[in-house]
Amino acid sequence: MRRALALITGCFSAFFIFYTIRLLVVTSFLTRIRAGGGGAFVGAVVFPILALCFGWIAVRAWRRPRASLTPLADER
Repeated sequence: MRRALALITGCFSAFFIFYTIRLLVVTSFLTRIRAGGGGAFVGAVVFPILALCFGWIAVRAWRRPRASLTPLADER
């Protein structure tokens, strides 16, 4: 279950990385923005933050230690 969560959030992270790059290319690094296109500035801040957050969740979910099914030596 954790690995599935890691894969899904990793895909979300990759999507937001792609969309950040696309936003910067389409707007020529935010120098060519149409009138009323202030949302590009919001996207330029929010998309990388979302990519980092989803990437962090993916790494944490992938590397999280599994619960041991064997009893500890003290509990025998």
